[in-house]
Amino acid sequence: MMTDIKQINEMIEKESAFVDLITMEMNKVIVGQSHMVESLLIGLLSKGHILLEGVPGLAKTLAINTLASTINAGFSRIQFTPDLLPADLVGTMIYNQKTGGFDVRKGPLFSNFILADEINRAPAKVQSALLEAMQEKQVTIGDTTYKLEEPFLVMATQNPVEQEGTYPLPEAQVDRFMLKVVITYPKKEEEALIIRHNIAGEFPKANAVLKPEDILKARDVVRQVYMDEKIEKYIVDIVFASRTPEEYNLGKLKDLISFGGSPRASIALAKAAKAYAFIKRRGYVIPEDVRAVCNDVLRHRIGLTYEAEAENITSEEIIADILNTVEVP
Repeated sequence: MMTDIKQINEMIEKESAFVDLITMEMNKVIVGQSHMVESLLIGLLSKGHILLEGVPGLAKTLAINTLASTINAGFSRIQFTPDLLPADLVGTMIYNQKTGGFDVRKGPLFSNFILADEINRAPAKVQSALLEAMQEKQVTIGDTTYKLEEPFLVMATQNPVEQEGTYPLPEAQVDRFMLKVVITYPKKEEEALIIRHNIAGEFPKANAVLKPEDILKARDVVRQVYMDEKIEKYIVDIVFASRTPEEYNLGKLKDLISFGGSPRASIALAKAAKAYAFIKRRGYVIPEDVRAVCNDVLRHRIGLTYEAEAENITSEEIIADILNTVEVP
């Protein structure tokens, strides 16, 4: 097995060189926010969609726009509003007077990178249209189903501050997002640099360094990252500790968790850990990789009880407790 790991390692060392290229181009435009950039790459490499939460003005839109331009790929931005209709996303049938038939006009979902801005502002009908695209990678217009082009990545943003006129996302939909990333304010020196960038005459632009095919090839390589059975067991233990905490000496969490992570959480943890190892240019997953992605994968998959909310306990604190208690291989 050792030679295999060595071979995988050498291959990944070679194949993951583009990660530095993308990061370099992204860093030209986006100051700081390295965690957000890393999360976008993890989503891209493991076919996962991302939910970004942060106050307005933290470069969420800019980040996905920049990522699309580094990978010569299509980009659509959809601003979600309460009066949005499913047809505004997927497209519609339009009557053609010349032929007397109906032509299909495809909507903005037919692109590689979709930015669903303020996703919680649109009603359930629109959310469900987006859900089909996210889960099945296809769109139905009339009675025809169209496959969406790969890579297909939905990055949705939600503003945690305003609750007025918003529709909370149903748990089933939140669960479809592989990662939920919470974005914080930049540091002082980063903020100074942001000001400098924005008042300079020329705003920096990212160059295209990859083609969509390169991403599809990289995804195949990510799948080959080696994951030991011990790591698999570690992932299962973490997720099970969120369901039955008392079996892991975490009895104090029992009344704080209303539901734990589903099998989708375990799959997402494994895929994200592999992508993280790939980004770190390693051919095998170590416990640190699992811990690094754990918050983003589980944050939105652990339900809190009224008691937890009354005591102001967050899902992050619960995840920290789980990671501190579950035995590391």
